Amino acid sequence: MRLEDEFYQRDARIVAQSLLGKRLVRRWRDRRLEGMIVETEAYCATGPEDLACHGSKNGGRPTGRTAVMFGPAGRAYVYFTYGMHWLFNIVTGAANQPSAVLIRAIEPIDGLDVMAANRPERSLHEWTNGPAKLTRALAIDQNQDGENLCATDSVIWCEGAPGLQPVALASGPRIGLGRISEPWLSIPWRYWIKENSFVSRKAGRQRRGQT
Repeated sequence: MRLEDEFYQRDARIVAQSLLGKRLVRRWRDRRLEGMIVETEAYCATGPEDLACHGSKNGGRPTGRTAVMFGPAGRAYVYFTYGMHWLFNIVTGAANQPSAVLIRAIEPIDGLDVMAANRPERSLHEWTNGPAKLTRALAIDQNQDGENLCATDSVIWCEGAPGLQPVALASGPRIGLGRISEPWLSIPWRYWIKENSFVSRKAGRQRRGQT
């Protein structure tokens, strides 16, 4: 069943953990592409300003790039980075309090032939084990920015799945923050499913000692 607005209208850290084990679904050219979410990161407006969150830039005011983060929860926030990659995020929390969850990795379930074609010369475990990899595999780009994941006609959404036991989850520092200062550089707002082979490589290497 498609997740509804209320699911996303919570703190990004709660949503990031709750999304693990859920299904990310993309409708593309009449095909269903689906994967289990196995790794996420939270970017928060709650509490002290999160300097790693895009919504904290520009004096905390929206820009053309970040405007969707200031809108309703449950919208897709898709942005371009490093001049080559699209990253897929889901807006969370209350309007005008920019927060989002980055989907970092998924485990492919359905539409494997399409994912293979979109990720040529890559092994199955390299199709979606990173945020830029999964957007390529699922053909996600700027056209999905602002998409309402809760609308019945949306081309991308999340679905419920049996809940995971707390012991199955792990946390650690977020990845790729560049020159962001402490404590934001090390704060453990990245979450993943322990021992899942589709978790991104950096998260896998840091798995030991992180709970």
